[in-house]
Amino acid sequence: MRRLSIVLFFALAGGLAWGWFKLNQPAEPMEMSEPLRIDQGVVIGGIDHDNPDIKVFNGLPYATARRWTAPDTAPQWGAIPRDSRKFGAECLQPRAGLGGFVNDIVEGVGLPWWKRILAEKYLAAQARPSESESCLFLNVRTGNLDGDMPVPVMVWIHGGSHQAGAGSTSIYQSNGLVEKGVVLVTINYRLGPLGYLAHPALTEADGTSGNYGLLDQMAALHWVRRNINTFGGDPNNITVFGESAGAQSVSELMASPYSVGLFDKVILESGSSSYNALHLKQSPLVNVRSAEDVGTEFLSTLVPPAAVAVDLRAIPAAAIISRAEARSDLTGYFLPNVDGNILPEMIGKAIRDGNVPHLPMLAGYNADEGSLFYDEIRSPTILSKQITGTQDEREAALADVFGANPAKALQSLYGMESLETWDRGAADMLGDDMFGVHMRFIGKQNADAGQPTWMYMFSRTWPSRHQTIGAYHSAEIPFVFDSHSSLLPVSHADGKLTDIMTHYWTNFARTGNPNGDRVPEWPKYTSETDTWNELHYPVEPQRELRARKLDILEENLIARIEAVTEIVAPRDMALNMDPGLPSGDEEAVADSN
Repeated sequence: MRRLSIVLFFALAGGLAWGWFKLNQPAEPMEMSEPLRIDQGVVIGGIDHDNPDIKVFNGLPYATARRWTAPDTAPQWGAIPRDSRKFGAECLQPRAGLGGFVNDIVEGVGLPWWKRILAEKYLAAQARPSESESCLFLNVRTGNLDGDMPVPVMVWIHGGSHQAGAGSTSIYQSNGLVEKGVVLVTINYRLGPLGYLAHPALTEADGTSGNYGLLDQMAALHWVRRNINTFGGDPNNITVFGESAGAQSVSELMASPYSVGLFDKVILESGSSSYNALHLKQSPLVNVRSAEDVGTEFLSTLVPPAAVAVDLRAIPAAAIISRAEARSDLTGYFLPNVDGNILPEMIGKAIRDGNVPHLPMLAGYNADEGSLFYDEIRSPTILSKQITGTQDEREAALADVFGANPAKALQSLYGMESLETWDRGAADMLGDDMFGVHMRFIGKQNADAGQPTWMYMFSRTWPSRHQTIGAYHSAEIPFVFDSHSSLLPVSHADGKLTDIMTHYWTNFARTGNPNGDRVPEWPKYTSETDTWNELHYPVEPQRELRARKLDILEENLIARIEAVTEIVAPRDMALNMDPGLPSGDEEAVADSN
């Protein structure tokens, strides 16, 4: 027995060493593809390692931008071919928060100890990605360079709380969608204080400030519309999709008049900015600071009070990132703001009042969205952090947000009726409060406007009895992209669910309807039927998922929206104002309206 144990020990050690060696091998460079000419010049991409029929064009600059200015014309390189096999630099960002999020997933999915160690070592050994303020790059993955007919285009906006992430992240770089007949585009956009900081000096110089990341996304969509036919994509069939802050970005794009005509369908995974009441000058809600006020405090240690725009743009970038790491209490304000121009009104209000384009929509969220956030927020609602203390204190704090009777109903529905059961129920409610109510709200409004709408709840959990985070925030992404990591457990049923979901997403991009021959029927959503598709295996439609819970949360959301009574600027006036879109696109925006 002792000899057998020694043999098993060395076999395990050898397996770990081999796995560690394989995971840390640098990727072989891709063979070059044939050259293509886009409106900036000639590009050469790579031939994908896993499927030679798929060509990859990475690090394509879609615009340029000085700090805290709107994106400008993309660079030209003419007849000199640009090697586009490597990704462009990621946008400057604090790194600690995103790493902690990934580590929480590794801890929570229930890996065996040896695989958890391997995953932790692998993640810790990853080289810091190249990053820069000059980061407006996108990546194109296509299998249709030689096709007779253009295919649908899917443009992905990554998540990361508007503070972190990149379109080049490996989980988005997979062939699952492309092999089912679309061209996939993933983009970078400016993040955190470099993407969303507003300041009176910047407003004085340019007429508005703070929505730079949102303008970047628009510039990327303009690039796609101008160039994607060269890659075999159909510029008249563009689906914009994203997760978390990426899905919030989709709702933000919908609420801006400058995005009209840039996309034809939308997919929102766990995110809509219906709660965001951030205004450039002053929020109508007394407990929400203005974007300029936060920006002024953020930069107060870096520039004197009388600083002008040129002084702000001269601050060393490293100092801005260090300040963001030191003042994480302020970074939650680095979001798109209502400035009367790029965003004429609160996004939730625009959704409620129909001041967004009504398009075919696929939207949903995950069953356990709150599991990765509750330990930090310690509250069942994002509107009141740190609801702790005695049971009576917690009940009073909840009543302050929702009112006495709705708070009592929520306690009962989520099982928060004692200190012993509070945290579990509060984590469940937090997921519905942060994500679920907003997904149903935007989906219901779209369906009521007569547009085909399809709602889902992703409820698949990791196949380990030791997992603790359920169907957590972002868990659906590897199923959408077919990009499962070898470090995480995947069952045979997961493979079937992945195939179904990639078909759903690409069917929707093709026709505006996720249904087709190879997938279970997904009923259309209406307010009357309230039917969702529950995404686990086997897939099952469900009526009135969490309906009573979401009803109460929606009453509070609508009351919050109704408290914002002012419209900062009429939409027709905003359309006549120039947000600094890349040269040559202003006329196209006007034509699309």
